[in-house]
Amino acid sequence: MNTRRNFLKTAGLATAAIGLGLPQLAVASKKVDPLFKISLAEWSLNRQLFSGKMDHLDFAKLTKKAGIDAVEYVNQFFKDKATDMAYLKEMKTRADGEGIRSVLIMCDGEGMLGAATAEERAKTVDNHKKWVEAAKF
Repeated sequence: MNTRRNFLKTAGLATAAIGLGLPQLAVASKKVDPLFKISLAEWSLNRQLFSGKMDHLDFAKLTKKAGIDAVEYVNQFFKDKATDMAYLKEMKTRADGEGIRSVLIMCDGEGMLGAATAEERAKTVDNHKKWVEAAKF
């Protein structure tokens, strides 16, 4: 007998079946890109890096293990390596080997772009140039 209760029960079961079954079939049949892609900021691991429990060069490998495919470096962890092409090449080789995209280098300790004097601002810009070149590489 067609009653309101039977109709609601049938409609509810049909909705649940569609909701549970069809999306998985659609996803299984084609690869769907995620809505958002994320990167891991190296600063997230600053305690391990500063303590020596982790090496900066292992950051890409750890990021891949976490299921993330992009990194954001922090210059503090390779401060004296901005112009060391062999070191930068090793960073790039390791990231590429893990399928990791290097997104940016956050720069600390190079001056303030909003400094009071033009001289201080110009020095800050000059200090950042090596990091721009490192990022370009």
